[in-house]
Amino acid sequence: MPRSGKPSQSRRRGDNRQTDALPASAGADAIIIFAKAPIRGEVKTRMCPPLTPDEAASLHGSLVMDAVENTRSLRGFDRSLACLPGRDHPFFQTLATRHRLHLYDQAGEDIGQRMNHALTTVLNRGYSSALLVGTDIPDLSTQTYTHAQKALQSNDVVFGPTKDGGYYLIGIKNPTPELFAAIPWSTDRVLTQSLAQAERLGLTVALLDPKRDIDTVDDLQAFVRETTGTGKRKLSIRTANVFQTLIQRHRIVDC
Repeated sequence: MPRSGKPSQSRRRGDNRQTDALPASAGADAIIIFAKAPIRGEVKTRMCPPLTPDEAASLHGSLVMDAVENTRSLRGFDRSLACLPGRDHPFFQTLATRHRLHLYDQAGEDIGQRMNHALTTVLNRGYSSALLVGTDIPDLSTQTYTHAQKALQSNDVVFGPTKDGGYYLIGIKNPTPELFAAIPWSTDRVLTQSLAQAERLGLTVALLDPKRDIDTVDDLQAFVRETTGTGKRKLSIRTANVFQTLIQRHRIVDC
């Protein structure tokens, strides 16, 4: 998930591609891809150095596109982008046009408020459930979304844990702002505190398989080592090329 912090201010424009007033498609659930625009110096900053800000932005942009492309074959879902700094950024407008995405602005002072706002906004359009996912796992499969959707049939909340103590996916059926209150964002206690909060609220929880997200160079090293030669890596050609370029340029791992 994106790191916490105060979001940049964005201008709201009258735009015929603004879609946050559209109702839910009949029988559909919602997927929200929680994304930042690939602006140099504002994304993947924990990788700099050794990466340059331009390299970090290129990597981030490719990961966002992966998240969009990896969901396009799903049926029974409406897809949205929750955008930072805002939906009017050309990167998001291009993705929306190419992939028929709904666009929403992120709103809130920290990541918890922004996630809650995105989920609440979408659920208020009439969806029976909503899944919110970050963009830091390049090989997230369509099965992850269908497993999460199925888990929500018998649970109130579903989390996809990350190996650093956070989560890469959250799904809920009803707006639940309390679930995002008083959580120590950007620490290794995010998931445990979120589970404790869910228990206090009397919510039933399902957990998906844990995944490694790519926030740091160490994460990138581990991802490449864990997937090389295993047949598990299913990257887009674009992201595979970005990885290979970074690995060779910075000798991130032994090739």
